[in-house]
Amino acid sequence: MKKKNRLSLSLYPSMVLALLLAGPSFAQDTLPPVSIAGFVDAFYSYNPAKPATGTNALRNFDVADNQFVVSQAEVSLSRVASPVGFHIDADYGPASDMIQSGTQGTLVILQQAFATAVLPVGSGLTLDAGKFFTGMGYEVVKTKDNFNYSRSFSFAWSIPYYHVGVRATYPVTGNLTSTLVVANGWNNTVLNRTKTFHLCLLDAPSPAVSFGVNWIGGQEEADSISKSFRNVVEGVLTLQPTENLTFAVDLTYGTEPSPAATAYWRAAVGYVKYQWTETSAFAIRVEGYWDPQGFTTGTVQDLSEVTATYDYRPAKSLILRAEYRHDKSTATVFSDASSAAANAFQNTFLLGVIVVF
Repeated sequence: MKKKNRLSLSLYPSMVLALLLAGPSFAQDTLPPVSIAGFVDAFYSYNPAKPATGTNALRNFDVADNQFVVSQAEVSLSRVASPVGFHIDADYGPASDMIQSGTQGTLVILQQAFATAVLPVGSGLTLDAGKFFTGMGYEVVKTKDNFNYSRSFSFAWSIPYYHVGVRATYPVTGNLTSTLVVANGWNNTVLNRTKTFHLCLLDAPSPAVSFGVNWIGGQEEADSISKSFRNVVEGVLTLQPTENLTFAVDLTYGTEPSPAATAYWRAAVGYVKYQWTETSAFAIRVEGYWDPQGFTTGTVQDLSEVTATYDYRPAKSLILRAEYRHDKSTATVFSDASSAAANAFQNTFLLGVIVVF
């Protein structure tokens, strides 16, 4: 699966469109202040197999082995939509490079850049126009907002990172929210004239329970490669029986036809987090990932992983994480010191430091 290609749409027409939709009277309103935030995310990862490639195979952000890495540094500017606002994330680092993957020009530094307008339609229709993170997945791009430091195979291989397009969000009821996205494609990389559609329904019947359903579909290759329509459906269930204990399950199923056969991939990820104290938490992730045609990972294989993460926050602005992860495959895809593909498993130990401001 080619998730990371070239950006194909300027953000400026989308932003202007959102502002025009908001109406001329907005210029006379008193605007809320601009908020400035950000973080610096660094890690050290050690793989006992000492892979000849120097990398942890099949990972997306915690790739480098036996290296100190500034994974990502971000400065974020935002204004709450009242009724017009915006959000901009400017990023630096190898994690950002992987997300952008081939983007040219000044847009390479913008991980997100969108304008927001809240329209007086019913309970309030929120429109975002520009570049924004996908709504797929339980995990997100920013490490600080996840239970674990590393990302699941599902996050890395089964769903997109971001879109360029228009997003409409509407609160159907007090508990149910619907979101519709019309975008260029997965990571806005598609060199064709079609559009990708993403529909999300999120229901939170109580503070302890939430359930989300996602569907995304579109032609995700250039016309010269394939005009097949890719479909991915996902369900995410989150349970918080107590203030300190959280459970989550993320199930994903994707398909894409080809002249030979229809490729499909599946993922099942379970999460548990327990907040011991105000400063300490422990999280476990267990995952199965099935890629029987090798469509997403490039190898015919079934993957599994178990990740244990200790999260310590001695100060509000400082996050320290220690993590152990065991990956396993039905194919020999993990490098060791003597061969580029010698093992069917890999173990990694990681220390992560995140400073938030």
